[in-house]
Amino acid sequence: MKALIYDGELRLVTDYPRPEPPPGEALVRVTLAGICNTDLEVVRGYMGFHGVLGHEFVGVVEDCGVPELVGQRVVGDINAACGNCPTCRAGRPTHCPQRTTLGIDRRDGAFAEFLTLPAVNLFPVPDQLSDREAVFAEPLAAACEILEQVHLHPTDRVVVLGDGKLGLLVAQVLSLTGCDLLVVGRHPQKLVILRQRGIPTALGDEVANVQADVVVDCTGHPDGFLAARAMVRPRGTLVLKSTFHGVNQVDLTSLVVDEVQLIGSRCGPFAPALRLLARKLIDVESLIDAVYPLDQALAAFERASTKGTLKILLEVE
Repeated sequence: MKALIYDGELRLVTDYPRPEPPPGEALVRVTLAGICNTDLEVVRGYMGFHGVLGHEFVGVVEDCGVPELVGQRVVGDINAACGNCPTCRAGRPTHCPQRTTLGIDRRDGAFAEFLTLPAVNLFPVPDQLSDREAVFAEPLAAACEILEQVHLHPTDRVVVLGDGKLGLLVAQVLSLTGCDLLVVGRHPQKLVILRQRGIPTALGDEVANVQADVVVDCTGHPDGFLAARAMVRPRGTLVLKSTFHGVNQVDLTSLVVDEVQLIGSRCGPFAPALRLLARKLIDVESLIDAVYPLDQALAAFERASTKGTLKILLEVE
């Protein structure tokens, strides 16, 4: 099959072995996939991954031990857990110590004609959703995870730092809580997407001495932590959504002195993400910059790496 692989070099191949689903897993024919900042970090060395890239996808189930899933259009949770360890039995499968992660850790991903995932990871796509909308289910679920971890009050002052793809989704989700929200970014053309939805925004050089109850770092850069930390009030909460290759320098003493709660936030729940999309409560169409065929995956990756670019999609024929 055709696949975009990374093995120290990013390459499009046409003879990659088509996967065979093991017991409990489904074979999914990919129709549309999204390039994420994490994919860009993988080719810089993040997680040391080699194989087929990609973890945001929509596809159709071709083969599965669960008959009702066959023929269904689906999206999928990217964490494939063992289901048997104490962590899984405690209801925390996304932190299973034996888990593999689609296109990120020891499991071939979605930038190919086919992929496999456990049947329990798959979620049928509502009929009213297009593939272009549904492909955002995974990053939108990650945005929803913040509300699983932090109880936001309508009176809370909240700052989302970063106006990339994830930052724009996080801002839209948090705005539904009625909190006092401000989104700080670097790109006026991206922030206008939020202003059109009534969400206050500011450029980085327009804010000074901001003190917020909750700050969410969606910058995807090491320096984002320092900027976010400066905005958190004492006894406030700092939520980290950024993943990148490299090591950050952190002043832990200031976190102790100010009693700041530090929360790492990664993958999230798909069901509410699909509901938000189906109810048209989240604008994702404005986040799409271009759609490339899989045959032009290298050009798509180059475009996705260009500063200021939002979502680039790969159409798999």
